[in-house]
Amino acid sequence: MKKILGLALSMSLLIGTQAMAKDINFSSAISQENFKSLSKQAGAAISYKNTAPAAPLGLTGFDAGVELSAIKVSGDYWDTAFGGNSPSFLVLPKIRARKGLPFGIDVGAMYSYVPDSNIKLFGVEVSKAILEGSVATPAVGVRATYTKLTGVNELDLQTAGIDASISKGFLFLTPYAGAGGVWVSSKAKGNLQTLAITANGAPLGSENVFQPRVFAGLKFSPLPLLGFTGEVEYQQRPIYSLKAALSF
Repeated sequence: MKKILGLALSMSLLIGTQAMAKDINFSSAISQENFKSLSKQAGAAISYKNTAPAAPLGLTGFDAGVELSAIKVSGDYWDTAFGGNSPSFLVLPKIRARKGLPFGIDVGAMYSYVPDSNIKLFGVEVSKAILEGSVATPAVGVRATYTKLTGVNELDLQTAGIDASISKGFLFLTPYAGAGGVWVSSKAKGNLQTLAITANGAPLGSENVFQPRVFAGLKFSPLPLLGFTGEVEYQQRPIYSLKAALSF
């Protein structure tokens, strides 16, 4: 199982590197309207993904693995953000872990680094099972999340989210679905702000936006301790995620 998890991590890092091994380094000024649009798409990309059923892990439960998320981006300002050569997809490889606590509460953390780029981010989550689920009934839970982009000197970007989800296991398959919202806070810094002042005679204002999201996924558990999860989320545009994890 360790070999499988190591292979999944290697594949995630390889795909992430090939798809987006570039620094975010703005080459020219962008307008306030374009900065808002960029903030929305970037916020959707870095926001905490669910990739888990609603059932709690339990007091002794632990889940750790790797995740890969991809969102297609569009807009000339992405070329500006990547120095004139924007990728078609923002691809983020991540390491994630969750721990079960008493009273149906789980806590988790995530870290992402795109090799050969300045793109890094971290996040935390806390969830509470309203219904823990049984053979006959589904599990229902609520969750709060936070993420922050680091390593990019020209962009201060963070998100906070809240959502609710429902899931029901059938043998080794557990489908789930949910909905919620994400608050995106974005502020231009450094060279991006200098370029804006030079070109427009005024700095870029910070952007604070709320954007709804819906998601659905399926966890496949072929072995007692090993699970693979695929998820599709819509927040501004479709976001696709895959996760491989050990759970016990």
